Amino acid sequence: MLTLYLARHGQTVENAAGVLQGHLPGQLTDEGRQQAMALREHLRSLLPSIDVLMASDLARAHETATVLQPLYGLPITPCALLRERDWGSLTGCIIKKAHFNPLPADVESETAMFDRARRLLRHLLTHYDGMTVLAVGHGLFNRCIQAVLLDTTIRDVPRMENAEVRKLMVDEQHCLGGKLRADVASDA
Repeated sequence: MLTLYLARHGQTVENAAGVLQGHLPGQLTDEGRQQAMALREHLRSLLPSIDVLMASDLARAHETATVLQPLYGLPITPCALLRERDWGSLTGCIIKKAHFNPLPADVESETAMFDRARRLLRHLLTHYDGMTVLAVGHGLFNRCIQAVLLDTTIRDVPRMENAEVRKLMVDEQHCLGGKLRADVASDA
C-alpha cells in the first residue's frame, strides 16, 4: 500500500492572467508563495512525516515543493511524469481565447495523459510501496491521476485549487488489467 498525497502548486503569474501554461515553467505570485506557506502549515499537523518529497520538474511545482521542504528535511525528487498536460501550440494562449474544438494535433491527448498517469503510479508502487509520498504537481494532471485510480473521467474529478492537497491510498493489487484504484479523500 502506497500513501500518496497529491498537492497542486501555488498560484502563478500565468494562472492569474488566465494563460494556458502546460509545460511553461510558471512563476509563483506573492499569493502563490503565501498559498504554499499555508499548505506547509496545513501539512505540519496533517502530515508530520513523509518518506519522499517529489515534484514536477516544472519551476512552479518545484518552487512550491521548496517551500514545503524545510518541514520534512528531505531532498526534492524531480519527476517529469508529474508535468502538466502538454498543450502544444496552445501553450501560452489566453484560455478564454484558445480554440479547443478540435484540439490541435500537437496537444497531448487524454489517452496519452492517462497512460502517463499509469506509468507514474506504477513507478511509485515499484519504488515506494509501503511509503508515504508527497507529490507536488499540477491541477489537470493531478485530476488525471485521480481519474485513473478511480476508473473514471477527468471531468468526474473535482477541480483542484492552488495549493490544495488530496490523499490517495494506492494498493498494488489493483494494478491488474491496467487499472489502478484508490480511496481518495480531500484533505484541503
